[in-house]
Amino acid sequence: MYANVLEQQIKKELPKALFLYGSSPYMLDFYIEYYIEKLDAKSDALKLYFDEWDFSVAKAYLSQSSLFGGTNLLIIKHNKSVPKKELEELIKYTQTSDNSYILYCGYYEDFKDAKSIEPLFNDKNGSIKVRFFEPSLNEAIKILTQKAQSLGTQIEQHAISHLLILLNNNVALCVSELEKLSILDRVVSEKDIDYLVHSNAPLSVDSMIIDLFNKKPFMDRLFTLLELGNEIGDIMRVLEKFVNELLMFQAYIKLNGSVNALEILGYSPPPQILNAKSSMANAIKSSTLLKIFEIILELGMEIRTTSNPQKETLLFATMIKIQSLL
Repeated sequence: MYANVLEQQIKKELPKALFLYGSSPYMLDFYIEYYIEKLDAKSDALKLYFDEWDFSVAKAYLSQSSLFGGTNLLIIKHNKSVPKKELEELIKYTQTSDNSYILYCGYYEDFKDAKSIEPLFNDKNGSIKVRFFEPSLNEAIKILTQKAQSLGTQIEQHAISHLLILLNNNVALCVSELEKLSILDRVVSEKDIDYLVHSNAPLSVDSMIIDLFNKKPFMDRLFTLLELGNEIGDIMRVLEKFVNELLMFQAYIKLNGSVNALEILGYSPPPQILNAKSSMANAIKSSTLLKIFEIILELGMEIRTTSNPQKETLLFATMIKIQSLL
């Protein structure tokens, strides 16, 4: 089932058992809050998150409905697959009891983990499965507009778009910033966002470079970074540092057989950045990285002697050349 179909479904009736996963953690958390509110289960819901999972506890909780009445909402968050037999038994409680609900949210890095669970949520037992994809800009604007309305926050439409661009389309971060901006006793403008919201631009540059090295489309993100005022020289410095760090990762892995970010970099980057760099260090040949490093140095020399209108063209041409080597 797609997200828009689920949105229509829950307006009619809450599914007794619902499995959610995908690329939008915000939407998973949104539906947790939605279920809690609709079932008035703020104090009664049982939350078993990640390592807290305990089948015996979950089973005892759901079985209470047949003994004591009331509504039981079991909320599961996990980054691994719960054993099928355990989950299958729990879903049966939602079929035999009018007051038992299961909301399973899979926070998976690899969506293959969802495949073993998906068949358990089907029409035969009245359960539903939904995979969320990263929202488009228009979808994200709709989500944030609704959130602003629920907060009673007045915000200009183009200011919402600006907030999304500034925070790299991270809906969860944008919602958090909206909650902070809600204290302003006026219409929130672009200027307010520029003044009060801290951009995650360095992470955005890293994310764009990761797309570049993974042979994914990167042009739109690079355009956005330039539109946000990132200087070409700054982007080049991040690119040069990125390649240099990949070479350091390679050297460390060859010597130690593992990765230790603190010893290599002196700090711990966000997990998604660390995982990406580790994978690339293992996958890309040292000779290729050295060639890319030479290309970046050549670009730096060209840009210093080139007029401004041509610098962006040089940058895009160099990025395409780098991607062709990978």
